[in-house]
Amino acid sequence: MRTGGLFTALAVCGVVILALVRRHIGTEPFLVGLALAILPVPLLVWVFLWLDRVAPSPWRNVVFAFSWGACAATLVALFANEYGAKLLASTLSASPSQTDRLGATFVAPLVEESAKGTAILLLFLFRRRDFESVLDGIVLSGLVATGFAFTENILYLGNAFGEDRALGSNFLDSTTAATFIVRVLMTPFAHPLFTSMTGIGFAIAATARPGRRWRLRWLPPLGGWLLAMGLHGTWNGSSQLSPLGFLTVYVAVMIPVFGLVVCLAFWARAGELRTIRAALPVYAAAGWLTLPEPAALGSMKIRATARRQARAAGGEAASRAVRDYTAFATHLAFLRAAATRGAPAPDFRTREAELLHHLWQRKSVAQPALLSAAHPRPTTPLWTPPVPPPRTPSWPPSWPAPPGGAYGGRPGRGRL
Repeated sequence: MRTGGLFTALAVCGVVILALVRRHIGTEPFLVGLALAILPVPLLVWVFLWLDRVAPSPWRNVVFAFSWGACAATLVALFANEYGAKLLASTLSASPSQTDRLGATFVAPLVEESAKGTAILLLFLFRRRDFESVLDGIVLSGLVATGFAFTENILYLGNAFGEDRALGSNFLDSTTAATFIVRVLMTPFAHPLFTSMTGIGFAIAATARPGRRWRLRWLPPLGGWLLAMGLHGTWNGSSQLSPLGFLTVYVAVMIPVFGLVVCLAFWARAGELRTIRAALPVYAAAGWLTLPEPAALGSMKIRATARRQARAAGGEAASRAVRDYTAFATHLAFLRAAATRGAPAPDFRTREAELLHHLWQRKSVAQPALLSAAHPRPTTPLWTPPVPPPRTPSWPPSWPAPPGGAYGGRPGRGRL
């Protein structure tokens, strides 16, 4: 019921914000803006979900993050930005152009990054156990910002189309084309880049090791939020500069920071795979997993191969069993790694038993697929030349004695 109520409220916010945008710019500009603004969304969402494939976030977190950015955050920003602009105009007695400049540089970053960051704060407070690495903060904040940028682009592109239609401008030499190039082609990563600072801060706080300074864990989220506002303000302020100044900020600030965040995301993704390979051998030693499985589960290539082989042998249900098995094993590895570094979950034993139960239910399908993918059988050639018989055959053959004398016993299995 809580989930249904939350998503119903977000849907109402979405209907309200879209109705306000359509009323503000008109029906035809709204439809044009909607068609142009939706173009980068599938690519951005796919990128974030691809980054999150090692340990996929629950679908409710993914849908909530995108819906909050597209519906709730934009609705709050629409009214708060307008109120902030009026407050600046009345307080500073500024001209309309000065109000727009100050509002874009100072008011909009504060309002928008706070509205988007609220979604990360809510996930941190109520779904903290889903923050298992820095990558979770990047992915969830990126989805929030992608939804926000989608709705915002409808307004900007629709406004530009309405102005061009009133002036009778050609599309190739129009404000719509320029807005599309800047906001959709050049900087589709702008909002995700800003809000990723907040997400990284909350992820650090969620995965930090408790100790004497554990009470200061609010510092990373605060620092990330301030950094997000600083980047946002710098970007908005550069739009008030000359074209050369704008391109200078784009090349000297935005591209390098974007590159650093991309490198951090790939490093965190590789770190998740290393965690799997390092944390799961204890369960293999206890008999819950086979010995080759930790290395197999720590390879995305082997995972994909196992799903394909399971689908070919047992259909979609078998492929889904392998996918769920790898997901549960990954969360088990993160749970064990957190306890090893001194930050165990309060319900560690309960969650560990639950995850092991899910693995045990799917092991009959998933384990053979993973082992087959990790150690593929050599393909048999269509024709092999005959092997000539030995010159002096002997029977029975003489086998080498096993090391240590007679046959050894089977090693026993320990327990957790």
